[in-house]
Amino acid sequence: MRPLIALLSAAICSAMLTSFALAAPAHADNRVTPGNFTGYGFDQCVAPTQSAMDDWMENSPFSAVGIYISGDSRGCRSQPNLTRTWVTKQLANRWVLLPITLGPQASCSTSFPRYGNDEVISASKWNAYATAKLQARREVDKAITAATGLGITKGSTLWYDLEAFDIDKTTCRESAIRFLHAWTQRLHDKGWKSGVYSSASSGIKMLDDVRINGPRVIELPDAIWIARWDGKANLTTSYISNSGWMPHRRVKQYKGGHNEKWGATTINIDSNWMSLGRGSLRYREGTTCSGVDINLSTYRTLSATRDNDKASVLALQCLLRSKRLYWGKIDGIFDVGVRRAQYKFQSAKGATPASTWTRRFWMMLLSDGGTRTVKRGHTSPAISRLQRTLTAATANHVPTTGTFDAATEKAAKLWQDNINARQSGVINTEGWRLLGRGLSKR
Repeated sequence: MRPLIALLSAAICSAMLTSFALAAPAHADNRVTPGNFTGYGFDQCVAPTQSAMDDWMENSPFSAVGIYISGDSRGCRSQPNLTRTWVTKQLANRWVLLPITLGPQASCSTSFPRYGNDEVISASKWNAYATAKLQARREVDKAITAATGLGITKGSTLWYDLEAFDIDKTTCRESAIRFLHAWTQRLHDKGWKSGVYSSASSGIKMLDDVRINGPRVIELPDAIWIARWDGKANLTTSYISNSGWMPHRRVKQYKGGHNEKWGATTINIDSNWMSLGRGSLRYREGTTCSGVDINLSTYRTLSATRDNDKASVLALQCLLRSKRLYWGKIDGIFDVGVRRAQYKFQSAKGATPASTWTRRFWMMLLSDGGTRTVKRGHTSPAISRLQRTLTAATANHVPTTGTFDAATEKAAKLWQDNINARQSGVINTEGWRLLGRGLSKR
Protein backbone atom coordinates (compact mmCIF):
# COMPACT_ATOMS: atom_id res chain seq x y z
CA MET A 1 0.00 0.00 0.00
CA ARG A 2 2.81 2.42 0.92
CA PRO A 3 4.51 2.09 -2.49
CA LEU A 4 1.13 2.79 -4.10
CA ILE A 5 0.56 5.85 -1.89
CA ALA A 6 4.07 7.07 -2.64
CA LEU A 7 3.48 6.56 -6.35
CA LEU A 8 0.17 8.43 -6.21
CA SER A 9 1.75 11.26 -4.19
CA ALA A 10 4.56 11.59 -6.70
CA ALA A 11 2.05 11.66 -9.55
CA ILE A 12 -0.04 14.33 -7.82
CA CYS A 13 3.04 16.46 -7.09
CA SER A 14 4.19 16.07 -10.67
CA ALA A 15 0.76 17.11 -11.96
CA MET A 16 0.70 20.13 -9.64
CA LEU A 17 4.16 21.22 -10.75
CA THR A 18 3.16 20.79 -14.38
CA SER A 19 0.01 22.81 -13.74
CA PHE A 20 1.99 25.62 -12.11
CA ALA A 21 4.50 25.57 -14.96
CA LEU A 22 1.72 25.84 -17.53
CA ALA A 23 0.00 28.61 -15.58
CA ALA A 24 3.15 30.74 -15.30
CA PRO A 25 3.50 33.31 -18.08
CA ALA A 26 6.18 32.39 -20.58
CA HIS A 27 7.82 35.81 -20.31
CA ALA A 28 6.88 36.94 -16.82
CA ASP A 29 9.99 39.11 -16.64
CA ASN A 30 9.07 41.25 -19.68
CA ARG A 31 8.46 44.84 -18.65
CA VAL A 32 5.19 46.64 -19.28
CA THR A 33 5.31 48.63 -22.50
CA PRO A 34 5.51 51.52 -23.29
CA GLY A 35 6.48 52.47 -19.74
CA ASN A 36 7.90 56.00 -19.35
CA PHE A 37 9.33 57.33 -22.59
CA THR A 38 9.72 60.52 -24.63
CA GLY A 39 11.36 60.14 -28.02
CA TYR A 40 11.24 58.86 -31.59
CA GLY A 41 9.51 55.76 -32.88
CA PHE A 42 8.65 54.13 -36.18
CA ASP A 43 6.05 51.71 -37.42
CA GLN A 44 6.09 49.28 -40.30
CA CYS A 45 3.41 46.77 -41.19
CA VAL A 46 5.67 43.69 -41.06
CA ALA A 47 7.85 43.45 -37.95
CA PRO A 48 11.51 43.79 -39.06
CA THR A 49 14.04 41.00 -38.72
CA GLN A 50 16.19 40.73 -35.61
CA SER A 51 19.28 41.89 -37.48
CA ALA A 52 17.40 44.96 -38.75
CA MET A 53 16.21 45.81 -35.24
CA ASP A 54 19.73 45.46 -33.86
CA ASP A 55 21.15 47.63 -36.65
CA TRP A 56 18.57 50.34 -36.00
CA MET A 57 19.02 50.30 -32.23
CA GLU A 58 22.74 50.84 -32.80
CA ASN A 59 22.46 53.53 -35.47
CA SER A 60 19.00 55.12 -35.75
CA PRO A 61 17.41 57.78 -33.52
CA PHE A 62 14.39 55.50 -32.98
CA SER A 63 13.72 53.67 -29.71
CA ALA A 64 10.06 52.69 -30.18
CA VAL A 65 8.39 50.48 -32.77
CA GLY A 66 4.76 49.84 -33.67
CA ILE A 67 3.92 46.18 -34.34
CA TYR A 68 0.69 44.78 -35.80
CA ILE A 69 -0.27 41.85 -33.59
CA SER A 70 -3.92 41.21 -34.52
CA GLY A 71 -6.93 42.24 -36.60
CA ASP A 72 -8.35 40.78 -39.80
CA SER A 73 -8.09 44.10 -41.67
CA ARG A 74 -4.37 44.67 -41.17
CA GLY A 75 -2.34 44.72 -44.35
CA CYS A 76 0.16 42.24 -42.90
CA ARG A 77 -1.74 39.24 -41.63
CA SER A 78 1.44 37.20 -41.98
CA GLN A 79 4.16 38.17 -39.49
CA PRO A 80 7.08 35.78 -40.04
CA ASN A 81 9.40 37.59 -37.62
CA LEU A 82 6.96 38.37 -34.83
CA THR A 83 7.40 35.76 -32.10
CA ARG A 84 7.65 35.67 -28.31
CA THR A 85 11.41 35.46 -28.65
CA TRP A 86 11.42 38.53 -30.92
CA VAL A 87 9.34 40.53 -28.42
CA THR A 88 11.53 39.53 -25.48
CA LYS A 89 14.72 40.42 -27.35
CA GLN A 90 13.44 43.86 -28.33
CA LEU A 91 12.33 44.69 -24.80
CA ALA A 92 15.68 43.50 -23.42
CA ASN A 93 17.42 45.72 -25.97
CA ARG A 94 15.43 48.76 -24.69
CA TRP A 95 12.92 48.99 -27.53
CA VAL A 96 9.53 50.43 -26.59
CA LEU A 97 6.79 48.33 -28.23
CA LEU A 98 3.43 49.66 -29.43
CA PRO A 99 1.20 46.61 -30.16
CA ILE A 100 -1.48 47.45 -32.75
CA THR A 101 -4.78 45.84 -33.74
CA LEU A 102 -6.40 46.71 -37.06
CA GLY A 103 -9.80 45.06 -36.98
CA PRO A 104 -13.26 46.27 -38.09
CA GLN A 105 -13.20 49.75 -39.59
CA ALA A 106 -15.82 52.49 -39.77
CA SER A 107 -18.90 51.49 -41.75
CA CYS A 108 -18.52 54.45 -44.13
CA SER A 109 -14.83 53.86 -44.86
CA THR A 110 -14.06 53.79 -48.57
CA SER A 111 -11.02 51.52 -48.10
CA PHE A 112 -12.55 48.65 -46.13
CA PRO A 113 -13.29 45.80 -46.03
CA ARG A 114 -9.80 45.16 -47.34
CA TYR A 115 -10.16 41.48 -48.18
CA GLY A 116 -13.90 41.01 -48.51
CA ASN A 117 -14.11 38.65 -45.55
CA ASP A 118 -13.05 41.21 -42.91
CA GLU A 119 -16.03 42.84 -41.25
CA VAL A 120 -16.65 46.55 -40.70
CA ILE A 121 -18.12 48.20 -37.61
CA SER A 122 -21.85 47.66 -37.53
CA ALA A 123 -23.81 50.89 -37.99
CA SER A 124 -26.95 49.37 -36.49
CA LYS A 125 -28.50 51.65 -33.84
CA TRP A 126 -30.24 48.70 -32.18
CA ASN A 127 -29.86 48.74 -28.40
CA ALA A 128 -27.46 51.72 -28.42
CA TYR A 129 -25.11 50.23 -31.03
CA ALA A 130 -24.89 46.93 -29.16
CA THR A 131 -23.48 45.08 -32.18
CA ALA A 132 -20.57 47.52 -32.56
CA LYS A 133 -19.79 47.13 -28.86
CA LEU A 134 -19.88 43.35 -29.15
CA GLN A 135 -17.47 43.52 -32.10
CA ALA A 136 -15.07 45.62 -30.03
CA ARG A 137 -15.14 43.22 -27.09
CA ARG A 138 -14.33 40.35 -29.43
CA GLU A 139 -11.40 42.31 -30.87
CA VAL A 140 -10.08 42.98 -27.37
CA ASP A 141 -10.20 39.29 -26.51
CA LYS A 142 -8.32 38.42 -29.70
CA ALA A 143 -5.79 41.20 -29.12
CA ILE A 144 -5.12 40.08 -25.54
CA THR A 145 -4.71 36.48 -26.70
CA ALA A 146 -2.23 37.60 -29.35
CA ALA A 147 -0.37 39.90 -26.95
CA THR A 148 -0.14 37.27 -24.23
CA GLY A 149 1.05 34.71 -26.75
CA LEU A 150 3.84 37.09 -27.75
CA GLY A 151 4.92 37.61 -24.15
CA ILE A 152 3.57 41.17 -23.90
CA THR A 153 2.88 41.80 -20.23
CA LYS A 154 -0.55 42.56 -18.79
CA GLY A 155 -0.84 46.26 -18.02
CA SER A 156 0.72 47.26 -21.33
CA THR A 157 -1.10 49.56 -23.77
CA LEU A 158 -2.83 47.89 -26.72
CA TRP A 159 -3.57 50.23 -29.62
CA TYR A 160 -6.54 50.14 -31.98
CA ASP A 161 -5.94 51.41 -35.51
CA LEU A 162 -9.08 53.14 -36.83
CA GLU A 163 -8.27 54.42 -40.29
CA ALA A 164 -9.65 57.68 -41.70
CA PHE A 165 -13.38 58.03 -42.40
CA ASP A 166 -16.05 60.72 -42.78
CA ILE A 167 -17.05 61.79 -39.26
CA ASP A 168 -19.87 63.94 -40.66
CA LYS A 169 -21.87 60.76 -41.32
CA THR A 170 -23.79 60.37 -38.08
CA THR A 171 -24.40 56.64 -37.74
CA CYS A 172 -20.89 55.89 -39.00
CA ARG A 173 -19.40 58.23 -36.41
CA GLU A 174 -21.64 57.18 -33.52
CA SER A 175 -21.06 53.46 -34.10
CA ALA A 176 -17.30 54.09 -34.21
CA ILE A 177 -17.50 55.99 -30.91
CA ARG A 178 -19.33 53.09 -29.24
CA PHE A 179 -16.88 50.61 -30.72
CA LEU A 180 -13.89 52.47 -29.26
CA HIS A 181 -15.74 52.95 -25.96
CA ALA A 182 -16.23 49.18 -25.70
CA TRP A 183 -12.61 48.56 -26.76
CA THR A 184 -11.33 50.75 -23.93
CA GLN A 185 -13.83 49.49 -21.37
CA ARG A 186 -13.03 45.85 -22.08
CA LEU A 187 -9.28 46.44 -21.91
CA HIS A 188 -9.64 48.20 -18.56
CA ASP A 189 -11.78 45.38 -17.23
CA LYS A 190 -9.06 42.93 -18.25
CA GLY A 191 -6.21 44.94 -16.68
CA TRP A 192 -4.72 46.50 -19.81
CA LYS A 193 -4.46 50.08 -21.05
CA SER A 194 -6.11 51.43 -24.16
CA GLY A 195 -4.68 53.46 -27.01
CA VAL A 196 -6.31 54.60 -30.25
CA TYR A 197 -4.58 55.49 -33.52
CA SER A 198 -6.46 57.51 -36.12
CA SER A 199 -6.27 60.45 -38.47
CA ALA A 200 -6.13 63.84 -36.75
CA SER A 201 -9.09 65.05 -38.81
CA SER A 202 -11.33 62.01 -38.26
CA GLY A 203 -11.02 59.51 -35.42
CA ILE A 204 -8.84 61.69 -33.19
CA LYS A 205 -11.01 64.78 -33.68
CA MET A 206 -14.05 62.61 -32.98
CA LEU A 207 -12.58 61.44 -29.66
CA ASP A 208 -11.57 64.96 -28.65
CA ASP A 209 -15.08 66.22 -29.42
CA VAL A 210 -16.46 63.50 -27.13
CA ARG A 211 -13.95 64.46 -24.44
CA ILE A 212 -15.10 68.08 -24.56
CA ASN A 213 -18.81 67.73 -25.33
CA GLY A 214 -19.74 64.23 -24.21
CA PRO A 215 -21.63 62.01 -23.89
CA ARG A 216 -19.94 61.40 -20.53
CA VAL A 217 -20.82 57.71 -20.55
CA ILE A 218 -18.16 57.13 -23.20
CA GLU A 219 -14.95 55.68 -21.76
CA LEU A 220 -12.04 57.38 -23.49
CA PRO A 221 -8.67 55.74 -24.27
CA ASP A 222 -5.68 56.26 -22.01
CA ALA A 223 -3.59 57.56 -24.91
CA ILE A 224 -4.05 58.70 -28.50
CA TRP A 225 -1.87 58.23 -31.58
CA ILE A 226 -2.40 61.11 -33.98
CA ALA A 227 -1.78 60.60 -37.70
CA ARG A 228 -0.84 64.05 -38.97
CA TRP A 229 1.86 64.12 -41.64
CA ASP A 230 3.03 67.70 -41.20
CA GLY A 231 6.71 66.81 -40.80
CA LYS A 232 6.81 68.24 -37.26
CA ALA A 233 8.13 65.95 -34.53
CA ASN A 234 5.83 67.25 -31.80
CA LEU A 235 2.53 66.29 -30.17
CA THR A 236 0.24 69.01 -31.49
CA THR A 237 -2.21 69.45 -34.34
CA SER A 238 -4.72 72.15 -35.18
CA TYR A 239 -7.51 69.55 -35.34
CA ILE A 240 -7.70 69.09 -31.56
CA SER A 241 -7.02 71.17 -28.47
CA ASN A 242 -3.80 70.89 -26.49
CA SER A 243 -5.62 70.12 -23.24
CA GLY A 244 -6.56 66.51 -23.86
CA TRP A 245 -4.24 63.55 -23.33
CA MET A 246 -1.49 65.80 -22.06
CA PRO A 247 1.14 65.49 -20.78
CA HIS A 248 2.67 62.15 -21.77
CA ARG A 249 -0.39 60.51 -23.33
CA ARG A 250 0.16 61.19 -27.02
CA VAL A 251 1.95 59.77 -30.03
CA LYS A 252 2.10 61.71 -33.28
CA GLN A 253 2.82 60.09 -36.62
CA TYR A 254 4.36 63.10 -38.31
CA LYS A 255 5.65 61.52 -41.53
CA GLY A 256 4.08 58.84 -43.71
CA GLY A 257 5.65 55.96 -45.60
CA HIS A 258 9.23 56.59 -46.69
CA ASN A 259 12.55 54.77 -46.77
CA GLU A 260 15.24 55.40 -44.17
CA LYS A 261 18.64 53.76 -44.00
CA TRP A 262 20.50 53.39 -40.73
CA GLY A 263 23.62 51.30 -40.56
CA ALA A 264 23.32 48.81 -43.39
CA THR A 265 19.52 48.46 -43.14
CA THR A 266 16.81 50.26 -45.13
CA ILE A 267 13.21 50.07 -43.90
CA ASN A 268 10.07 51.72 -45.25
CA ILE A 269 8.53 53.40 -42.21
CA ASP A 270 6.17 55.97 -40.77
CA SER A 271 7.93 58.30 -38.32
CA ASN A 272 6.52 59.12 -34.88
CA TRP A 273 7.23 61.33 -31.89
CA MET A 274 5.77 60.36 -28.52
CA SER A 275 5.64 61.04 -24.83
CA LEU A 276 4.03 58.27 -22.79
CA GLY A 277 3.74 57.12 -19.19
CA ARG A 278 5.47 59.88 -17.26
CA GLY A 279 7.84 60.66 -20.10
CA SER A 280 11.56 59.92 -19.90
CA LEU A 281 12.29 60.48 -16.23
CA ARG A 282 15.33 62.37 -15.05
CA TYR A 283 18.05 60.14 -13.64
CA ARG A 284 19.19 61.27 -10.21
CA GLU A 285 22.89 60.78 -9.70
CA GLY A 286 24.51 60.73 -6.27
CA THR A 287 27.36 63.03 -5.29
CA THR A 288 30.99 61.94 -5.53
CA CYS A 289 34.11 62.89 -3.57
CA SER A 290 32.22 64.36 -0.61
CA GLY A 291 30.06 66.67 -2.66
CA VAL A 292 32.59 67.90 -5.26
CA ASP A 293 30.70 69.13 -8.32
CA ILE A 294 31.94 67.37 -11.45
CA ASN A 295 29.09 68.74 -13.59
CA LEU A 296 30.83 71.88 -14.78
CA SER A 297 29.67 74.37 -17.39
CA THR A 298 33.28 74.56 -18.66
CA TYR A 299 36.16 72.13 -18.27
CA ARG A 300 39.23 74.33 -18.43
CA THR A 301 42.78 73.57 -19.56
CA LEU A 302 45.07 72.92 -16.57
CA SER A 303 48.82 73.43 -16.40
CA ALA A 304 51.58 73.68 -13.79
CA THR A 305 52.66 77.00 -15.32
CA ARG A 306 49.40 78.91 -14.90
CA ASP A 307 46.78 79.85 -12.35
CA ASN A 308 44.23 77.09 -12.67
CA ASP A 309 40.48 77.11 -12.29
CA LYS A 310 39.86 75.57 -8.87
CA ALA A 311 36.54 73.96 -9.81
CA SER A 312 38.19 72.19 -12.75
CA VAL A 313 41.06 70.94 -10.57
CA LEU A 314 38.62 69.67 -7.94
CA ALA A 315 36.66 67.82 -10.64
CA LEU A 316 39.88 66.31 -12.04
CA GLN A 317 41.03 65.17 -8.61
CA CYS A 318 37.64 63.62 -7.92
CA LEU A 319 37.49 61.81 -11.27
CA LEU A 320 41.06 60.50 -10.99
CA ARG A 321 40.27 59.22 -7.51
CA SER A 322 37.21 57.41 -8.88
CA LYS A 323 39.65 55.63 -11.23
CA ARG A 324 41.86 54.72 -8.24
CA LEU A 325 44.71 56.77 -9.64
CA TYR A 326 44.84 59.65 -7.17
CA TRP A 327 44.85 59.45 -3.37
CA GLY A 328 45.96 62.94 -2.41
CA LYS A 329 43.83 65.71 -0.96
CA ILE A 330 40.77 66.93 -2.85
CA ASP A 331 41.85 70.56 -2.46
CA GLY A 332 41.75 72.14 -5.93
CA ILE A 333 45.56 72.40 -6.20
CA PHE A 334 47.12 71.14 -9.43
CA ASP A 335 50.24 69.72 -7.81
CA VAL A 336 52.73 66.98 -8.62
CA GLY A 337 50.46 64.30 -7.14
CA VAL A 338 47.67 65.20 -9.55
CA ARG A 339 50.08 65.25 -12.49
CA ARG A 340 51.42 61.81 -11.61
CA ALA A 341 47.87 60.49 -11.56
CA GLN A 342 47.09 62.10 -14.91
CA TYR A 343 50.23 60.55 -16.45
CA LYS A 344 49.01 57.13 -15.33
CA PHE A 345 45.62 57.75 -16.91
CA GLN A 346 47.12 59.04 -20.16
CA SER A 347 49.43 56.04 -20.42
CA ALA A 348 46.59 53.62 -19.69
CA LYS A 349 44.65 55.16 -22.59
CA GLY A 350 47.57 54.87 -24.99
CA ALA A 351 48.26 58.60 -25.04
CA THR A 352 51.67 60.21 -24.61
CA PRO A 353 51.82 61.62 -21.06
CA ALA A 354 51.57 65.41 -21.09
CA SER A 355 51.79 67.88 -18.22
CA THR A 356 49.04 70.11 -19.64
CA TRP A 357 45.52 68.76 -19.20
CA THR A 358 43.62 69.73 -22.35
CA ARG A 359 40.16 69.25 -23.87
CA ARG A 360 41.28 65.97 -25.38
CA PHE A 361 42.15 64.51 -21.98
CA TRP A 362 38.97 65.85 -20.41
CA MET A 363 36.98 64.00 -23.09
CA MET A 364 38.93 60.80 -22.53
CA LEU A 365 38.38 60.92 -18.78
CA LEU A 366 34.78 62.12 -18.76
CA SER A 367 33.65 59.53 -21.32
CA ASP A 368 35.46 56.60 -19.72
CA GLY A 369 33.01 53.78 -18.97
CA GLY A 370 30.50 51.61 -20.82
CA THR A 371 29.88 52.06 -24.54
CA ARG A 372 26.26 50.96 -24.94
CA THR A 373 24.34 52.98 -27.51
CA VAL A 374 22.36 55.93 -26.12
CA LYS A 375 19.87 58.20 -27.85
CA ARG A 376 16.90 60.51 -27.35
CA GLY A 377 14.67 59.36 -24.51
CA HIS A 378 17.21 57.14 -22.74
CA THR A 379 17.97 57.74 -19.07
CA SER A 380 20.97 56.36 -17.17
CA PRO A 381 24.27 57.30 -15.52
CA ALA A 382 25.84 56.91 -18.98
CA ILE A 383 23.81 59.91 -20.17
CA SER A 384 25.27 62.07 -17.39
CA ARG A 385 28.72 60.90 -18.45
CA LEU A 386 27.90 61.77 -22.06
CA GLN A 387 26.56 65.21 -21.16
CA ARG A 388 29.77 66.09 -19.32
CA THR A 389 31.82 64.80 -22.25
CA LEU A 390 29.84 66.82 -24.80
CA THR A 391 30.29 69.93 -22.65
CA ALA A 392 34.04 69.44 -22.94
CA ALA A 393 33.93 68.40 -26.62
CA THR A 394 31.83 71.30 -27.91
CA ALA A 395 32.78 74.01 -25.39
CA ASN A 396 29.02 74.50 -24.92
CA HIS A 397 27.37 73.71 -21.62
CA VAL A 398 25.10 70.65 -21.74
CA PRO A 399 23.06 70.41 -18.51
CA THR A 400 23.73 67.16 -16.67
CA THR A 401 20.26 65.65 -16.28
CA GLY A 402 20.88 61.96 -16.89
CA THR A 403 18.17 62.11 -19.57
CA PHE A 404 18.98 62.19 -23.28
CA ASP A 405 16.91 65.31 -23.91
CA ALA A 406 16.71 67.95 -26.64
CA ALA A 407 19.82 69.79 -25.41
CA THR A 408 21.83 66.57 -25.41
CA GLU A 409 20.64 65.62 -28.89
CA LYS A 410 21.57 69.08 -30.17
CA ALA A 411 25.04 68.85 -28.62
CA ALA A 412 25.56 65.33 -30.00
CA LYS A 413 24.70 66.54 -33.50
CA LEU A 414 27.04 69.54 -33.11
CA TRP A 415 29.90 67.26 -32.09
CA GLN A 416 29.13 64.89 -34.98
CA ASP A 417 29.15 67.85 -37.38
CA ASN A 418 32.49 69.00 -35.96
CA ILE A 419 34.06 65.62 -36.71
CA ASN A 420 32.34 65.29 -40.13
CA ALA A 421 30.12 62.39 -39.05
CA ARG A 422 26.44 61.83 -39.87
CA GLN A 423 24.35 64.03 -37.58
CA SER A 424 22.12 61.30 -36.19
CA GLY A 425 22.14 62.54 -32.61
CA VAL A 426 22.88 58.94 -31.58
CA ILE A 427 25.97 58.00 -29.60
CA ASN A 428 26.64 54.39 -30.49
CA THR A 429 29.63 52.14 -29.90
CA GLU A 430 31.67 53.96 -32.54
CA GLY A 431 30.63 57.33 -31.13
CA TRP A 432 31.82 56.37 -27.66
CA ARG A 433 35.10 55.17 -29.17
CA LEU A 434 35.71 58.53 -30.85
CA LEU A 435 34.78 60.44 -27.70
CA GLY A 436 37.15 58.17 -25.79
CA ARG A 437 39.94 59.15 -28.17
CA GLY A 438 39.28 62.78 -27.35
CA LEU A 439 38.28 63.65 -30.92
CA SER A 440 36.59 67.07 -30.96
CA LYS A 441 37.11 68.05 -34.60
CA ARG A 442 38.60 66.85 -37.88
